[in-house]
Amino acid sequence: MRYKVTLTQKERTELLEITKKGKRSAQIIRNALILLNCDHGEFGDKKKSSEIASVLQIGDRTIDRVKKLFVEEGFEIAVYGFNKSKARPQRHALDGDAEAHLVSLCCSEPPEGFARWSLRLLADRMVELKYVANVSHETIRKTLKKTNLNPGK
Repeated sequence: MRYKVTLTQKERTELLEITKKGKRSAQIIRNALILLNCDHGEFGDKKKSSEIASVLQIGDRTIDRVKKLFVEEGFEIAVYGFNKSKARPQRHALDGDAEAHLVSLCCSEPPEGFARWSLRLLADRMVELKYVANVSHETIRKTLKKTNLNPGK
């Protein structure tokens, strides 16, 4: 099946901006170039897939895949690989109160039998004291890094 790409002026402007400035991944730039060159709309100058493939040094299947994504899934998915407006909001495992408890725990004396706090010990103690329902040592590491604390010192 052949997919026909028709870009609006706004989409075309965004794609031109992607290709001309800013730091973007090679995949996003490639997808933008593919869509710009495949445009059937009134603002575009449609080229054959074989011409685009030879200039960008990619396969015809890649061009067909991007065109299919554009037609079936939409502009943002074809260019970025995800829908920016429906992106999941980032959820923080520790709120401000839990972070404060973590910092105070980190500054306290380590448990008996240990010379210093480890990330896993801190995570276990946070759950034990019911500051959080569950937390990984990696979350503890990221939080302490953000607050410039080191449990090993």
